[in-house]
Amino acid sequence: MTGLQESPLQRANRLSTEPWQQAGGRSSGVTGTIASVREIWEQRRLLRLLTGRELKSRYKDSAGGFLWSLAKPLTQLFIYYLVIGQFLGAARGIENFAIYIFAGLTIYTLFSEIVGAGTGSIIANAGLVKKVYLPREIFPLAAVGSALFNFAVQFVILIIASIVVGTLSFGPQLLFGLGALVLILIWGTAVGVLLAALNVYLRDIQYLVEVVLLLLMWASPILYSWQQAAAILPQWLLEIYVNSPITLAVLGFQEAFWSEASNGVPLPHLAIRMLIAGVVGLLALFAAQRVFSRLQGDFAQEL
Repeated sequence: MTGLQESPLQRANRLSTEPWQQAGGRSSGVTGTIASVREIWEQRRLLRLLTGRELKSRYKDSAGGFLWSLAKPLTQLFIYYLVIGQFLGAARGIENFAIYIFAGLTIYTLFSEIVGAGTGSIIANAGLVKKVYLPREIFPLAAVGSALFNFAVQFVILIIASIVVGTLSFGPQLLFGLGALVLILIWGTAVGVLLAALNVYLRDIQYLVEVVLLLLMWASPILYSWQQAAAILPQWLLEIYVNSPITLAVLGFQEAFWSEASNGVPLPHLAIRMLIAGVVGLLALFAAQRVFSRLQGDFAQEL
């Protein structure tokens, strides 16, 4: 008997005898995370489409298109180089100051865009969340993809500028750049996924994030050297500062594209510090996904 031939009572009786199937795994621990990763992989085409939609909507009807992704970082570079570097004299203590700033801004902007866009991603896609089931982690992950595209554009400019100025040399120090990128992707995704879920229940978070991201930029060695911070911070606070994943990522990018030709003083044990931060970041990403999984059941009702 087909569904069209069934009476409502027969259909109800039949469905009552069938096993329950969970829409969106509720498993806990590692098993739940693996199930979520499997779901996301199965929906990878949708993830690509959402990432493309995010990029198209951001620059829709603009003549400059994706080139606008360079407007903010280049403007920041010009202002910081002129005001901080020249007017306040920071450039006199840091060789190739423009490359130093741009290397830090490039990697930090990636983190900022992942967290900023990820935080509002569930609310921005409220229509889809309320109408169809799909792994909700896809939305903050689409923000990661969009941020990576903008990062790629800025990264190309950084490479060209480093070649022109003469700070780029091919050697093992470039691995620090790769490590910095991985570190930012891990921590940015962890923070973005967690805040995306919390923002559904407490909308003030998205405004708080803007303030915190601004503070984190100034708390990173982008406009000054880590030695300048070491000279004024107490030892316990200095350890927190230099082991921050954002600080390590900024230093890693500067080590790759600036330090070799600019007499930069590397942070001791930078590679080991980055490795430890990456491992801790993976644990943080796992914890963020588990919190997201627990909270996502009521997303539709809250939106």
